Amino acid sequence: MPVRHGLLALLSGGPRHGYQLRAEFEASTGAIWPLNIGQVYTTLSRLERDGLVEQEESDEQGRVVYTITAAGREETARWFGTPVVQSDRPRDELVIKLAMAVAAKEVNVAEVVHRQRTATMQALQQLTVAKRAAAEDTARRLVLDSMIFQAEAEQRWLDHCEAVLKEER
Repeated sequence: MPVRHGLLALLSGGPRHGYQLRAEFEASTGAIWPLNIGQVYTTLSRLERDGLVEQEESDEQGRVVYTITAAGREETARWFGTPVVQSDRPRDELVIKLAMAVAAKEVNVAEVVHRQRTATMQALQQLTVAKRAAAEDTARRLVLDSMIFQAEAEQRWLDHCEAVLKEER
């Protein structure tokens, strides 16, 4: 997800300043995507340049407040209405790592799989604990559910990798 669309989505709920946007972005993503405040303001500048947000008067503490424009609302609606396709997602480093390990021949691929399985299981346990703690926070719970499902899928894929490697021996 581009940061710009996340900020636009938050601004569709009403005017905010940069620090509010950063805090709400991190809270909405379950704190798994920390944002640098500089990135927030750089993105807001670009959104303003593109006519998707505009500055309002500063708040009582002198912070610049931003509001979404009609064009920004249209862009947000377009983003929410467009499905994410697999090709839009970044490359899977684990898949590449295992493919390279197999190609390298001198690497103990079973050990690479074992280490990954252990790390994934630990992450799965931590995510499950975090999900219990987030029982009242729907957005955080949904993010954690997604991460749990991805970790479970990774474990199944690692099982598959082990089976294929055993067949190859």
